[in-house]
Amino acid sequence: MNTTISNSSLKASIKQAGAELFSITDHQNNEYIWEGNPAFWAKHSPVLFPIVGTLKNNTYTISGKEYQLPRHGFARDMEFELIAQTENSAVFSLQSNTETLQKYPFEFELQLIYTLEEKELTIGYKVINKGNHPLPFSIGAHPAIALPGAFEKYSFKFEKEELLKYNLLENDLISDRTEVLEKTANVVHLRYKLFENDALVFKTLASNSITILENNIPYVKVHFKDFPSLGIWTKEQAPFVCIEPWFGYSDTAGNSGDLFQKEGIVVLEANQTFDSKFSIQILQ
Repeated sequence: MNTTISNSSLKASIKQAGAELFSITDHQNNEYIWEGNPAFWAKHSPVLFPIVGTLKNNTYTISGKEYQLPRHGFARDMEFELIAQTENSAVFSLQSNTETLQKYPFEFELQLIYTLEEKELTIGYKVINKGNHPLPFSIGAHPAIALPGAFEKYSFKFEKEELLKYNLLENDLISDRTEVLEKTANVVHLRYKLFENDALVFKTLASNSITILENNIPYVKVHFKDFPSLGIWTKEQAPFVCIEPWFGYSDTAGNSGDLFQKEGIVVLEANQTFDSKFSIQILQ
């Protein structure tokens, strides 16, 4: 089941499965979200919760007891409930249940709030700790921006002048190896070779946004002021690129396994609420 919201400039469509955004179109019917062709990647823009990335051995511990979670957690594969809708907004909810408690022993509600304003879609995340104990979690976005032209015609412009140092992944875990993106006037030219070791993982960034340029003309801008970390990813020859704002990232090789001690984890106190948001702005 799908939900569509719209305004005078854009239309956005969201699946109830995973509350996953799968389309942003303008009035010329230009599509800005990856179509989900499984030959490359069958997703569009999944939510990553209650972990981002991969756990060492897909395992973590709480009070010495072992649990298992798949890469990026389980929320993206679960059915959300549509709890509110207007012409230009929609709110989806996932609540802990017997299935989630077996692999993640915490009571929670996760809401995804989609709002269209002019040529911008804002995606809000609300995590509510419904239990009586602290709740450790990571949350992240994974929107795949469609690139209709040749990949090499696109580039990134980072908001701020900074050293673009990123960590490399090894066996899906964060390694100590780092590299620096080459740039000219804050612009990084895209090429598939950048992603030969999987995603580029920026533990911290000064920039609060990235603009995708098509033939040096602004195309799409992703704003992520609330998020401390960022992943950038694509697959060989795929006509999309993912700009992924994150709270948290994959385990490091030396991680203890204790979820409360995991690098980048957010700990939400009992009966408290966490809010964050990012947005996708169409510039054409």
